[in-house]
Amino acid sequence: MRAAPLLVASDLDRTLIYSAAALDLAVPDAEAPRLLCVETYERKPLSYLTETAAALLAELAARTTFVPTTTRTRAQYGRIHLPGPAPEFAICANGGQLLVRGEPDPDWRRTVDERIAAHCAPLAEIRAHLVRTADPAWLRKERVAEDLFAYLVVERPLLPDTWVKDLTGWAAERGWTVSLQGRKIYAVPQPLTKSAAVVEVARRTGATGILAAGDSLLDADLLLAADRGWRPGHGELAAAGWSAPHVTALDERGVAAGEEIVRAFLRGAASPDRAVGDDGLG
Repeated sequence: MRAAPLLVASDLDRTLIYSAAALDLAVPDAEAPRLLCVETYERKPLSYLTETAAALLAELAARTTFVPTTTRTRAQYGRIHLPGPAPEFAICANGGQLLVRGEPDPDWRRTVDERIAAHCAPLAEIRAHLVRTADPAWLRKERVAEDLFAYLVVERPLLPDTWVKDLTGWAAERGWTVSLQGRKIYAVPQPLTKSAAVVEVARRTGATGILAAGDSLLDADLLLAADRGWRPGHGELAAAGWSAPHVTALDERGVAAGEEIVRAFLRGAASPDRAVGDDGLG
């Protein structure tokens, strides 16, 4: 009898794939790993992983139910071409869009919209507050993603720490979460989570267990929902010292962390019965 698949859900940006600015290569140029470009934008290379990570990821995708799990919109996700077979499932918009063989699942989106409407202030109110309180001196762009959440692109060195703190408190009173990732500030409804969509994929596939990885506050719920998780030595969670008993905090940073995360996934896939607990993985 064929065993049910192990589900591997991973954040993408600054977890598996990295922009040139986020590579954080900690070795001399002559020893730098060879990189594979997996995303272009406006005819320019944008995101990379190591060639070693690419080969390991292709192997992982062949052995597990690999589910890219991202805050990116569908259009932004569509620019990425990961090695290995095209995933049957992908999660975009922080859990707001569940793609099945590349197509959005309308029933899932309807469920998400109902949960948000029942528990959160309207998106229009949140967006208006963001635009009204942001300073043009550091605001570069403001965007709405999939009619689900809003985000700002900012000049990080000019951004006052108190502004983010004040926004976080204001948003929480209205059922929203704030996350600062690089140059982007996200305002996301609290019911809009990656974990909810991953649990739905696990239900549909009959997965025996869930492995996960992520670097930001918006990945915390995903890591907590997994049987075993990993976070890199950089990012929002690392800066906050965030931890959980079943989540390994890696020392590696940048693209080296991405490679180590795929290695850890493969070790977990090789021993799914050891996916839970302190087994030395990662």
